Amino acid sequence: MSPAYAPSKTQKGVVTIDGHELTVTNPNKPLWPDVGITKLEFLDRLIALSPYLLSYTSNRYLTTIRWPHGVGDEFFYQKNCPKGAPDFVKTAPLGDINYIVLDSLPTLVWLGNLACLEFHPSLHYLNDELPAEWLIDIDPTLEEEPRIMEAAKIVVDLLASLGVQSVAKTSGATGVQVYVPIRRGYTFEQLRSIGKFLGDYLVQAHPKLFTIERLKKDRGTLIYFDYLQHWYGKTLSAPYTPRAKKGGSVSTPLFYDELHPRVKPSDFHLRNIEARLSAHGDLIRRVPPQSLDRILAGLRAPGSR
Repeated sequence: MSPAYAPSKTQKGVVTIDGHELTVTNPNKPLWPDVGITKLEFLDRLIALSPYLLSYTSNRYLTTIRWPHGVGDEFFYQKNCPKGAPDFVKTAPLGDINYIVLDSLPTLVWLGNLACLEFHPSLHYLNDELPAEWLIDIDPTLEEEPRIMEAAKIVVDLLASLGVQSVAKTSGATGVQVYVPIRRGYTFEQLRSIGKFLGDYLVQAHPKLFTIERLKKDRGTLIYFDYLQHWYGKTLSAPYTPRAKKGGSVSTPLFYDELHPRVKPSDFHLRNIEARLSAHGDLIRRVPPQSLDRILAGLRAPGSR
């Protein structure tokens, strides 16, 4: 626990973080009742995650999901910064929405105190129309999908065969996302064209595993290769965001050898992520920005699809 963060387990307390005073309300409120994670413990875990999580939310437009009474109760999406936000909370307009910019520990703790349990940043930076990275969402149709890691491994291997390094990360829910750091300059349209090409190939090569059918009711038991979600103004779960799922799962980058059926997204959660990060750091940061020029040149070549 941070030395600057030590509230008592009372109904209300004031804490000082980076020189800013914040009020923590109802610290004993259970936010994940199934495993007994209270608001106080959640804030403590957020502080441990902050050096990693903030690197993926700073300089972006934030959508967060609030569960005022904890997981299993009512929730709502918050895009607009609420009235009465502290002065240290930065905002940025996009369209008719005044988004929160999650770029500091005080802002993170303030949001945590509001029972914001999930953090979904934009896929581009503030005042920028280019993608910050490339994410492919591999979304199971079934609630329990033992093939999800197999599907992720196939996508990682396919990208590697095209000369592109990537890192699979759990979404923190049931799916996996393949994260590709990219060189600056590519457009969302270019990434979508590559995604469509890969999706068509995977459906042909693995027809009993993958689909690019958008409507869930028409997917059967197939795993959705979602290349469409990666677009301007859209969001995906940030690396290291907690999720409002049983067990307090956390979106976690994976080693390649973890892409096997014995590993489940629920294996990575608020109570073990700190030890994993202390031992291994951020796996995504090990991958340099990737060039997609070769793939794009192939798609432009005569006779290419």
